[in-house]
Amino acid sequence: MNQEASSLVAFVFFLLLIAIYFVPTFVAMSREHRNAGAIVVTNLLLGWTFIGWAVALIWACTAQEIKEAHEKKPKS
Repeated sequence: MNQEASSLVAFVFFLLLIAIYFVPTFVAMSREHRNAGAIVVTNLLLGWTFIGWAVALIWACTAQEIKEAHEKKPKS
């Protein structure tokens, strides 16, 4: 393998690692999670540790509470 091919493989591998690193962010954004901003910050600052990354991913995958039932007031 020549130098150019080796550099291309390294670059593609780097992009793949970046994509994997930000999976919790992608999940939170695609689900329109109400805490997406906090998940992004957690992923960005603590994602380099496996525990921080796992926490961000689990948080992004958690169900969101539906507060409509709690916010509705009974009719008088």
